[in-house]
Amino acid sequence: MTTCTPRAAWLNVLRRLHFYIGLFVGPFIFVAALSGTLYVATPQLENWLYRDALYGAEGGTRQPLAEQIAVAEQVTGGHLRLHAVRPGLTGNETTRVMFADPQLGASENRAIFIDPVTLQVKGDMTVYDTSGILPLRQWIDYFHRSLLLGDAGRLYSELAASWMWVAALGGIALWFFTRPKRRINNTVQHHRRLHVSLGWILLAGMLLFSATGLTWSQWAGGNVDSLRAAFGWMTPQVNTQLHGMQEMNDPHAEHHMMHDGMNMPDMQLDLVQFDEALHSARLAGIAASKLEIRPPRSADKAWTVTEIDRGWPTRVDAVAIDGNTMTVVDRTRFADFPLMAKLTRWGVDFHMGILFGLANQLLLIAFGSALCVMIVIGYRLWWIRRPASANANPASTLRHAWLSLPLSGRVISALLALLLGLALPVMGASLLLFILIDAVRWKQHARRSVVTM
Repeated sequence: MTTCTPRAAWLNVLRRLHFYIGLFVGPFIFVAALSGTLYVATPQLENWLYRDALYGAEGGTRQPLAEQIAVAEQVTGGHLRLHAVRPGLTGNETTRVMFADPQLGASENRAIFIDPVTLQVKGDMTVYDTSGILPLRQWIDYFHRSLLLGDAGRLYSELAASWMWVAALGGIALWFFTRPKRRINNTVQHHRRLHVSLGWILLAGMLLFSATGLTWSQWAGGNVDSLRAAFGWMTPQVNTQLHGMQEMNDPHAEHHMMHDGMNMPDMQLDLVQFDEALHSARLAGIAASKLEIRPPRSADKAWTVTEIDRGWPTRVDAVAIDGNTMTVVDRTRFADFPLMAKLTRWGVDFHMGILFGLANQLLLIAFGSALCVMIVIGYRLWWIRRPASANANPASTLRHAWLSLPLSGRVISALLALLLGLALPVMGASLLLFILIDAVRWKQHARRSVVTM
C-alpha cells in the first residue's frame, strides 16, 4: 500500500467521502431543495386558489362563535369530534372550524370555513398541522418530506438532512487545503470556482436546514428530542390538567401537533364557551389576531387559546382556561421561553418560509434554486474529470483512503463515525452502504486483474 503524509491521507478520506455524498446523496438533496423551494413559493398561489373559502363578506357585524360553529356542525352532521376553531377576527377572513376525522391521516383535520358575518359555508377541505396549509401545499409538503411514500419515504429527506452539513463543511475544507496557488483558467477550474463560491454563499443555510430538517426526521428526530430534553431546551406548554400532575412537554410542539385525544370519549360541548374562552383569553393578554381555540379533551382538562402568528415578531403565547369558571389556570409567554426553545421556533419557521414573510420566501427561493444549481455543477465537474474505465484506479476508494491514515487517525475517525451513526441512524446505514460499494468495486477490479494477467 502506497504511503502518504497524514495531511494527504486525511484529504483523500475527505475527498472520497465528499464524492460519495455528492454522487449518491446529491440527488436526494436536489429533490428536497427543489420541492422545498416550491413549497415556500406557493403561499400566495394557495391563497388565490382557495380565496372563496378563505374570505367572506366585506364589513358587517361578526356573529358569535357559537353560531358559526353550529353551522359547521350541521355540515358534518355532528358525527365528528370538534378539534379546534380558528376565528376570523380581521378583515373579511373566514372562521376555520376543524374536526378530527378518523378517515384522514395524522395531523390532518377536516375544516369547514364559515363567513363570520353571513354564516355562509364558504369551504370544506382538509387542512394540515398547526401551519394550517391547504391541499395544494399539503401535497407539496408530503412530497418534500416523503416523496408521497408515507413513513418509508421519509428516509429520503432524513438522508439528505443527515449528509448535507457534512458535504458543506467537507467541501469548504477541501477547497481550503487544495485551492491552487494561482488562478488557472480552464473548464474544470471554472466549474470548481463556481461550485465553491456557491458553497460559501449557501454554507450557513445548508447548516441551518440540516439542523432543522433533522428535528422533523423519523429516526434522528427522537435523538434530537432527547438531547433537548436533557439540556432543558424543550418548548414550554400550558398545563391543561385541572386536577393532578403537570402534563409532559410535547417534544414536537414547535412544529408538529398530532390529533390530541383521538381515543378519548366525546364530550358534549357548550358552544357558547368558545366565545367565553376567547373573551377570557383577551382579558389575559392574548392579543394576536391569529388564534386557535381548542376545547378540552376530557372533563379534567382545560380549554386552550393559543396565538399562532409565527411571523416576526413571533406571537405564540398560550393560556389554559378552566371551563367551569372561565378563569386562566396556566399560561406560557414566548418572551419567557429558554433561548434554545426560541431559536428552535425561529429556525423551524424560517425553514418554512414564514418568519419574515415575503422576504423570507424570496430568500429561500434564491437559496433553494442556488443549491440545485450547485449540485448540478458538482455533477458536471465529476463528469468532466471522470477517468476512463480502463484507467480507473481501484485504490481510490474510501476504504483505501481510510487505511492510509495513521493509527490514531483511524481510531478517531472510526469513533466519530460510530457516534454519528448512533445519533443519525440513516447516516450510519448509508455510510455502511458506501463501504459496501467500495468493497464490491475492489473485488471487481481484483477479478479483472486476475483475468488479464
